[in-house]
Amino acid sequence: MNMQTDFDVVVAGCGVAGLSTAVAAAQAGAQVAVLERAPREERGGQSRFTEAYLRMKSLTEVTDDFETHLAENGSGSIDPELVEQAATPSHRTSLTRSLSIADPSLIERFSDAAGDTIAWLQGLGARFDFLPTQFLTKSQPRLLPVGGGEALVNVLAAQAESLGVQFFYETTASALVLDAGGGVMGLQVTARGNVRRTLKGQVVLACGGFEGNAEMMTRYIGPRSTYLRPVCKGAYYNRGEGIAMALDIGAAASGDFGSYHAEPVDPRSGISEPSIFIFPYGVLVNLDGERFTDEAPGTVDAHYEPVTRQIFAQRDGMAYTILDAKHQRIPNYRLGIRTDKPPVEADSIVELAAKIGVPADKLQATVNEYNAACSGGDWRPLELDGLSTSGVTPPKSNWARPLTEAPFHAYPVISANVFTFGGLKIDESARVVNADGDAIPGLYAAGEIVGLYYGNYTGATSVLKGLVFGRIAGSHAAARRGGR
Repeated sequence: MNMQTDFDVVVAGCGVAGLSTAVAAAQAGAQVAVLERAPREERGGQSRFTEAYLRMKSLTEVTDDFETHLAENGSGSIDPELVEQAATPSHRTSLTRSLSIADPSLIERFSDAAGDTIAWLQGLGARFDFLPTQFLTKSQPRLLPVGGGEALVNVLAAQAESLGVQFFYETTASALVLDAGGGVMGLQVTARGNVRRTLKGQVVLACGGFEGNAEMMTRYIGPRSTYLRPVCKGAYYNRGEGIAMALDIGAAASGDFGSYHAEPVDPRSGISEPSIFIFPYGVLVNLDGERFTDEAPGTVDAHYEPVTRQIFAQRDGMAYTILDAKHQRIPNYRLGIRTDKPPVEADSIVELAAKIGVPADKLQATVNEYNAACSGGDWRPLELDGLSTSGVTPPKSNWARPLTEAPFHAYPVISANVFTFGGLKIDESARVVNADGDAIPGLYAAGEIVGLYYGNYTGATSVLKGLVFGRIAGSHAAARRGGR
């Protein structure tokens, strides 16, 4: 086995962020190592399992709301004037670097580099198109790589291998190695069998969040995190060591450590991302048979996360989507149901209640109350139809149609943890910064480990963030090899 330990760039993580870093650095002539906790056949982390939606309106342009949405949801609870400045392109640079928020200049760099990054990936052999998504209604276009995240992983990994990048599989980063001046000069790693070594070089942390670490989840998200589960197998490899080791040497934290990207999934299923996005066409009830949220405040792509957070807040973190037969007449309705488990089916609401274990009298009363609040107006399921309830709490803003036609269906729904929001703060060159806003020499970060989101995720930006800042990190580190 090649026991080389001296490199120009050492990358922790083998998802699209880490692989983009490795390829960009190798293209610039750097000697690169990539660490992957998983075995080779499972490499790619969460990237391997995602469809990799990209918030772009064309191959070269992000969506019109891209920067504004990130700024408005990337500021935390701080001075409203600063939030307003962050959302205004002419004032992007007005926020101080010492604040633990999304730097407007970072958002601008993200936006500006997206198109070039897609072109770069196309040059490597990746293909993109505006393919059908799981969202029956949407507010923004979503570009997809043909073949999803797995295709991106395969394209980037193949390119990295062809450029001589060395992969260390079943190997975990354990600590940063510092030089006398406090800069990063390498990474301590542990391979299977408790084999330990130090890999020298500039370090790029691209090893995800902490959704696979129960202790960190409890510490930051809280004890109710026991009701969450990672959205796919790859997420269990994300255990937060990269965040911890960087914070230990003085890196600045950024992002909402108490939150995560929420997605509604079927807890019965063992497949990756068994999402349930059909709920706007029925009602959501908790284990007591009661409605608790507006199921359809807007298009499902823009509103499923806050609805899913309401599901998480219920007893045992669980709810049921209740539908009648009419939902099966929605064109392509199966796009909104990704679980491999069939619905619980019954000929009456009372029978359905018995099958799902909620109080029958309460569920029947809930459905009766909801049905009476529906107007019976024109139902247009593939567009915002404004068909709302009247006189019922909580209200329903769209697609409010009585549930009267058997057979009735129920899907159990919990909140999945797609990724955690808290992470490290970086500058426009993907360098990790300390609490004073100064770059830590020799240390970069890309992907989910970068804290950018607060409160509400800007959909279809996480994979793009990894690709963009991975490429930036690799190029910047390679340009400074040997002379940090």
